[in-house]
Amino acid sequence: MGQAIRLAVFPVAGFGSRFLPATKASPKEMLPIVDKPLIQYAVEEVVAAGITDLVFITGRHKRAIADHFDKSPEMETDLEQRGKTALLDTIRSILPRDCTCIYIRQSEQLGLGHAVLCARPVVRNEPFMVVLADDFIDSQAPVARQMVQQYEQHNCSILGVQEVAREQTGAYGIVRAQPFAERLERIEAIVEKPKPEQAPSNLAVIGRYVLTPRIFHHIEHVKPGAGGEIQLTDAISALLAEEQVLAYRFEGKRYDCGSKLGYLQATVDLGRRHSEVGAQFAAWLKEKHHD
Repeated sequence: MGQAIRLAVFPVAGFGSRFLPATKASPKEMLPIVDKPLIQYAVEEVVAAGITDLVFITGRHKRAIADHFDKSPEMETDLEQRGKTALLDTIRSILPRDCTCIYIRQSEQLGLGHAVLCARPVVRNEPFMVVLADDFIDSQAPVARQMVQQYEQHNCSILGVQEVAREQTGAYGIVRAQPFAERLERIEAIVEKPKPEQAPSNLAVIGRYVLTPRIFHHIEHVKPGAGGEIQLTDAISALLAEEQVLAYRFEGKRYDCGSKLGYLQATVDLGRRHSEVGAQFAAWLKEKHHD
């Protein structure tokens, strides 16, 4: 059994330009699905996997994330005085007591690989997770927990993957892999955003990674690509020459909440199931469908 995973890295320094003007002054990770921001769903997912140390790689204009996970004495006092105990419990439970938030400023946006490298002083020589909050995954068993369990069995880097349409390969890291075990494949090669005719498969890496600390060495030695960006995919490709890396076909439905369409789809699907408004919202949607 491998070393327990206690750290998760959240790269949240991006501009979220596809959601402008909503993201001009507020991070895209703070966009809500009904009444909870994307970053909170991501944190809840890793906490359910037993992870306690949350490392946020932030940029300027990202203070809202730190504020969200901080205590708010004035709001708590106000809710207490007004007898709003359910809401008080809700904001007090945003971050479990045994979790620690660490914020590291990424001064330049030089790609996902660079964002992950920024976490090295905290992660050091431990295995860790990387979670991209705008890849929102709705599942019965949290995907982070699924992947941590796989790591505990196989003690190597594991990438969350799913099949995408062949014409969409240019938006993802794509793997060539061979069957290994149930839901697992051994990765032979990984390519960043290949054209459909050049893609080795249609198995795409989604924003969930369990990585061994050796990845930092390879990120440091990766040559910057287009726009001077340091690609995590290139570092994983180099890691493959030294260590086994597995692709895990996670259980769950993924929404690309970095796109407006995916964000709207997640909002509708979770809105219909929401404990407070779900039934009314579903009835309204049905009524509109028949108009």
